[in-house]
Amino acid sequence: MALAKEDIEEIQNLIAKAFSERPEINQVNVRYELEIRERIVRVEEELKHQRELMLEGFNRVDKRFEQMMLEMNTRFTQVDKRFEQVDKRFEVLTSRIDRFMIWSFATTLTVGGLIVAAIKFLP
Repeated sequence: MALAKEDIEEIQNLIAKAFSERPEINQVNVRYELEIRERIVRVEEELKHQRELMLEGFNRVDKRFEQMMLEMNTRFTQVDKRFEQVDKRFEVLTSRIDRFMIWSFATTLTVGGLIVAAIKFLP
């Protein structure tokens, strides 16, 4: 059963009349919508603020990683320098040990030769 145009118009008039007789209903809806809009605006502002804080935090983390990488690079160069110094010390120590072994061998041969000569030429 379909409503006629006249019935629809009458229903619309009755609804408009009810709203005009009770303006508080209309004001409540308007007030509620205004409150909702204000809340939405506040939530959007807070989300924007949170986004800015997150981006700032990410930027800080990136800077810290860069600092750590620079520190690591300087530490690696320092470690490389230390290893080079240790290598030089080992080279110096090796050359000293080589000279000591040559002198020890020469001294041993000389003393041995003197002992053999002394035994041979002494009665």
